[in-house]
Amino acid sequence: MKLLRHGPAGQERPGLIDTDGRIRDLAGVIDDLAGAALGRASLDRLRQIDPASLPLVAAGTRLGPPVAGTRNFIGVGLNYSDHAAETGAAVPREPLLFNKAPNCIVGPDDDIVVPPGSTKLDWEIELAVVIGETAWQVTEAEALAHVAGACLCNDVSERAFQTEGTGQWMKGKGCPTFGPLGPWLVTLDEIPDLQALAMALDVNGEARQRGNTDTMVFGVAHLVAFISRFVRLDPGDVITTGTPPGVGLGMKPPQFLKAGDRLHLRVDRLGEQNARVVAAG
Repeated sequence: MKLLRHGPAGQERPGLIDTDGRIRDLAGVIDDLAGAALGRASLDRLRQIDPASLPLVAAGTRLGPPVAGTRNFIGVGLNYSDHAAETGAAVPREPLLFNKAPNCIVGPDDDIVVPPGSTKLDWEIELAVVIGETAWQVTEAEALAHVAGACLCNDVSERAFQTEGTGQWMKGKGCPTFGPLGPWLVTLDEIPDLQALAMALDVNGEARQRGNTDTMVFGVAHLVAFISRFVRLDPGDVITTGTPPGVGLGMKPPQFLKAGDRLHLRVDRLGEQNARVVAAG
């Protein structure tokens, strides 16, 4: 299934994509794509619904992030060896983890706001996974059974905030609008292999990132299991799993985003994002 949330920011309703690519409203079935609604039993019930029995949603309706109630938004740094090389960093011996603020999550096509004081705003296309069943101390073999699905993430980063001064990554990762997710949450039965998804990001129509999840240093199952050793992952929590090469920081000379720039992101099976960069109001 391709699940989503639609409507104005803060008032999103759950929905799904039918076989004709149209949005159907799920608000009469579940309250939201959060908590227990993301669990295996709930997803199995949703699969039994005839989409034609659900109300159609008007074309052009805004899409919000495809998950609600996220309490942990965890990032993985330098998880593609070629991205580590372009930034001059060594490949980590174990997953390098950081936090993104859950309240930075926005919809797939929402504006990305340049925060005050920003000088090095960067892009990062990523595969993210959403937890559906509580995961605490799970094994790698068990890990994917705790995942509700996958979605596209732009791990927007402010490199000066991230690396200068005290150099704490979370400073550059959690500003408002720094977590576009979606358009859909795609359940794992529609993704034959999480480690074989092509990824691409363009800025103003020019190719920047090209990659594939098959070059991840640590795969999704390993990441979920590893993180669950230290953090109890609850339904709705999001793990974004790293980015391939082509970020602005790695260009020679480095190039960063500015107000007016347009981004287009796409990942096999997970859909596309189109975002505009805007100055803070």
